[in-house]
Parts: sequence; structure tokens; C-alpha cells
Amino acid sequence: MTVAEPLPVDEAGPSDAPLVVLVHGSMDRRAGFARVSRHLSESFRVIRYDRRGYGEAAGHPGPFSIADHADDLLAVLDGRRAVLVGHSMGGNIVLAAAERRPDLVRAVAVYETPLSWMPWWPRQSASRTVAASDRDPADVAEQFMRGMIGERRWEMLPPSSKQARRAEGRALIGEMTSVSTGAPWSAEAITVPVVAGRGSLARPHHLEGMERLAAMLPDGVLVTLEGCHHMAHTAAAEQFVSELILPTYRRARE
Repeated sequence: MTVAEPLPVDEAGPSDAPLVVLVHGSMDRRAGFARVSRHLSESFRVIRYDRRGYGEAAGHPGPFSIADHADDLLAVLDGRRAVLVGHSMGGNIVLAAAERRPDLVRAVAVYETPLSWMPWWPRQSASRTVAASDRDPADVAEQFMRGMIGERRWEMLPPSSKQARRAEGRALIGEMTSVSTGAPWSAEAITVPVVAGRGSLARPHHLEGMERLAAMLPDGVLVTLEGCHHMAHTAAAEQFVSELILPTYRRARE
């Protein structure tokens, strides 16, 4: 399946430099990787894009499964080889793409990617509670955002921003359901190098999840970003680049 229309894409950096593609997580958008892109774009060609259902692609038609998002990522690559970087849910997307087209993927970096289909994954986690919800998608999206940024910051958002975030509920539920009902990729089929990252301040299931992920992959390694939480790509962009993305690129060259 290919996308019905082009997704909003930003490219920065020298056109002849190695390509790095940044794939955002749930209820995020390409702007969330702006600081990471600035740290990379002197030496790399960097692509950021709004995934279907989010940001400027909020009106993009579903479905919103991980397989559909992987289709979109491969369309964005357009035949170019790249290092893929996925934050949170974006990690499942880049792993699915790496399984499908290893010829286009030099290496993969993921950060605190939810493994919601695994039996040990907590029932109370956001991915499972969103997937099980029968509430209005807009209300589900608002609740998710309140939990992510806090009640005070949510209340301070202008009405237009709240409306935009609530409109992303369909995409949120679609991808959360996708990872809660079955594995979106097969670990043994992912043959490219993978760096699984986590923050030292991560929640226990993310700490365990990235350790398990690195162990189950044929060519996986684990890195821990000291002093970082789930939003390391925004709060500690330089560290995110130096300790996660650059080591991944070096592994791609080995």
C-alpha cells in the first residue's frame, strides 16, 4: 500500500551527506525532532516528516496500523538508503520498515519503544489503555496529552492547539491498537544493526523493554542515556544525538 498523498516532509543538511530519517512517536510531530535535526544537519542529510494522522498530516486518511506507517516511511525514503531513528512508537515503525526492506536500511536506532503485544507489558500502560478505550477518539487524545505534558501545560494551550491535538485521536487509537493486538515485526527477521536506547529515568517497563529488545535482535545493543526520561529527543537533544544516533551510524559503517 502506498500513501494517498505526500506527507509533510522537511529535509536539511548537505544533499550528498549520509541520510538519517527521524520518525516521531504518538501524539508528536516532526517539530519534536527540530533540535535533533539541528545537531545532525551539519554532517548528515536529515529528514523529518509528520506521520499520517498527526501535525500537518492530521487529515490524512487511515488506516493507522504500524504496517501502514511503515509503508509511508518507505515512500519517504524513495529508494534511498538511510539510518532510521524512531522515538517511542516511531521505533516500531522503523523496525517494521527494516524487516521489510533491509536493502534500504543501514542501521536503526530506537528509543523507549512500546512492546505492547508482549504478555509481560503492563496492562495499565498508555498503549494498552488507549487500545482498550471505547471513548470518543478526541477525548482519548486529550487524556493522553494531559498525561504526557501535565494538566497545567494542557490548560495553558490555546484553543487551536487543543483542537489540533484532539483531532489526532484516530491515529493514536489506530496505532496503539495495532501494537496491542499483535507483533508488528519479527525480531529474528531484522538483520540490520539496531541500537535500543532508554533513559536512566525511564519507567520500569521501558527499562525492561529496551533490554529485552536488544537481547532478542540478531544484531542489537543496548544504550542508556543517563539523566534522561522518555522525551530525551526534546529535553536532551545533543545527548540523544551523541549517545544514540552517532553510535548507530558508526555501527552502520562497520
